[in-house]
Amino acid sequence: MKGWRSLLPIAISLFIAVLGSYFLYNWIEKQRAPQKVMQVNTEAVPVVVAAGDLSWGAKLKTEMIKTTPYLKESLPVGHFSDIKKLDGRILKSSLKLNEPITENELAPISVETGGVSAVIKPGKRAIAVKGDKVIGISGFINPGNRVDIIVTVLEPGKKEKKTKTILEQIHVLATGTEIQENEKGEPMPVDVYTLEVSPEEAEKLALAASEGRLQLALRSATDANEIYTEGITIPQLLSSYSYTRTEPSKKESQPVVKSSIPKTQIKRKARRRTLTVEIIKGTEISKRNFSL
Repeated sequence: MKGWRSLLPIAISLFIAVLGSYFLYNWIEKQRAPQKVMQVNTEAVPVVVAAGDLSWGAKLKTEMIKTTPYLKESLPVGHFSDIKKLDGRILKSSLKLNEPITENELAPISVETGGVSAVIKPGKRAIAVKGDKVIGISGFINPGNRVDIIVTVLEPGKKEKKTKTILEQIHVLATGTEIQENEKGEPMPVDVYTLEVSPEEAEKLALAASEGRLQLALRSATDANEIYTEGITIPQLLSSYSYTRTEPSKKESQPVVKSSIPKTQIKRKARRRTLTVEIIKGTEISKRNFSL
């Protein structure tokens, strides 16, 4: 009996060790086993995109577009999957390479001719004005920009020039160059800017172009504020940035004190002088004043 009692703790220890080793082995095997990969729906849908950079007003052809696979979860709104449905449609906005073509970028199906007429908004008109590199800010004005129009014209009744902003936030539809004859009959390139305006704005612009000189002012893409100005004339221009000279304040006059001394005595007193003479007697030195 004493032998069994001594062997019992050893047996229990062996049983616990074997059981622990079994559970530890199973845990390690589970960690080594490959994790289950979550299945994601990767079903793709063909979407029609631009095969190159396309400008607004262009009439689409099959060689100008292509299809690119898009995930179902990321399909653009108003997309097309069939290239044939876009054959002959007119773009009303510019597109970059591989940019999807949606219904918002297309003119109505009834529009069959490309160009400026396809992108003009309902109720608007397109009007062209002549210019040069100065008016067009050295080529920085491009289609899609917004500009303010300034005119310098002779003010009636006063016979003096006045400069005034007459239109704001005008959409630039197109820019180009045409060849015209100058005063000498020589061919000369002239810049032309096609602007989108309302009928009332078209009347203002036509009159300003015939009576004065136009200047275009380029607006920031984020600036939509309307600013009303009174215009400026040549006298106002020359008087700007001037200062008003202030006259120095006059000093207060000092009160005049009348003297009771006769003027003859004052003159004599002013003419008197004092002479100082040093007198030396042995080691003594003394001074004596004499009036002249």
